[in-house]
Amino acid sequence: MALVTPLDPSHDPETRELAEFFNETLGFCPNSVLTMQRRPAISKAFINLNKAVMANEGRVTSALKRMIAWVSSNATGCRYCQAHAIRAAERYGAEQEQLDNIWEYRTHPAFSEAERVALDFSLQASMVPNAVDQEIKDRLYKHWDEGEIVEMLGVISLFGYLNRWNDSMGTNVEEGAIESGEQYLGKHGWNEGKHNGSQY
Repeated sequence: MALVTPLDPSHDPETRELAEFFNETLGFCPNSVLTMQRRPAISKAFINLNKAVMANEGRVTSALKRMIAWVSSNATGCRYCQAHAIRAAERYGAEQEQLDNIWEYRTHPAFSEAERVALDFSLQASMVPNAVDQEIKDRLYKHWDEGEIVEMLGVISLFGYLNRWNDSMGTNVEEGAIESGEQYLGKHGWNEGKHNGSQY
């Protein structure tokens, strides 16, 4: 059971309208947003930030952004966000081989060097204490420009917020996200954990 109960999607009309964004990315409105709308200013600001962060401005593809989100969520241990990120990566055209081998991104041939450094950046930026250093900066600059690095850090920071929110809330993971989590992450031990509705 979640710490705070999600509200009905029709609770706040403005949030509901903005949340149509998630029907494309996930196929449903996340329970996290339905909880945030207890304070509609938070839910609306969050959705607008999410839309800005995930907008395509260059070579950081929608699929790569979602894989960056997955690495960040994996680093922090948020199973809810892991499932959402891998589902969104699938829906945004990540290659099947990448989805099947996301755990081995550092060595698997399905990932380019540019993708590897982006995902390493996500891992290092998500650690506590933060592990971003000169080496990762030098590697990033071999493949990405400053605007693209800002886009990546936007995703990492957005999911830092979501990881804290959903792991603290024990947000119940939705059926579609469970399916994606089990399909792509289950072989490495992913399960719903505290997000299955029986905790708290």
